[in-house]
Amino acid sequence: MIRYFALIFLALFSTLIEASSLTKHVIAFAQDNMANDFRKAQVFEVRDEIAKHSHISFIYSDGKGKTSLMIRQIEGFIKQKVDLIILGTNDEKAVVPIISKAYKAGIAIILLDRGILSDEYTSYIKYDNRRVGRIAGKFLAKKINGKGSVLLLEGVPNADVTKLRTLGFFDEIDKYKNIHVIRRVGNFLRRDAIREMEKIIKKGIHIDAIFAESDSMLSGVRLVFDRYKIKPTSVAMVGVDFISEAQHAIRNDRQLATVTYPLGGIKAVEVALQIFNGIPVPKQVLISSELVTKKNVNKVIPIF
Repeated sequence: MIRYFALIFLALFSTLIEASSLTKHVIAFAQDNMANDFRKAQVFEVRDEIAKHSHISFIYSDGKGKTSLMIRQIEGFIKQKVDLIILGTNDEKAVVPIISKAYKAGIAIILLDRGILSDEYTSYIKYDNRRVGRIAGKFLAKKINGKGSVLLLEGVPNADVTKLRTLGFFDEIDKYKNIHVIRRVGNFLRRDAIREMEKIIKKGIHIDAIFAESDSMLSGVRLVFDRYKIKPTSVAMVGVDFISEAQHAIRNDRQLATVTYPLGGIKAVEVALQIFNGIPVPKQVLISSELVTKKNVNKVIPIF
């Protein structure tokens, strides 16, 4: 009888040990705006990668492009005592106090794609956005032979990626005194790009080339061109991301090029797993980008 109870005790003890080794972790993704195709795909890539790990649960929020809403949502994650927050912010400065609060509360912070004006985070998965702008600027300047009017469709104004892509673009364009740049804000959204392109056409402003800081905005531009029966081949167009729509457009001469910009969700989960396992992670993780044209469009896989 004693041996019987001893065996039961050992079985229960081993079960408890096994359960404790599979501690449930919660990852929360505070995303800027799920109306943005890229941001939505980014969240779903993280979700699908986490689904491979039964000991991790996943929740996310949609800030709908409103910084104040995002801050409230992050406050909610802090109250829920999540283990890790992945952040895709729309304002590099405004979110600093709430992210600092989360970080000081012991919550690991992974910045994905967009940085903040603080070093109170665990790891930053970043891209060389200034280089992205340089690649696009150099390509377009060559295509229009160093002269003409270029429309710059910028992303979210207070996001560091927008500022850096714009800086990189002007690093190259400023070398040409005969190139005139027209700047408009498209917020990385089709609808906003459509609105801005409509205004430009109605005002009769001539455009020789377009650098849109996302392919989604160029998709909006092409919709307007089709509506006004403007041939896409009449304007040199370059985007960023390399989505399936861009691949199709490049194949069919409706867009000249794009600069790749991986979602980074899989890498974010990889870093999160290292954090949960007590493995030191780098403060910054750099993801590379490349130019895609008709020459290599079939060799590169779109991000979605």
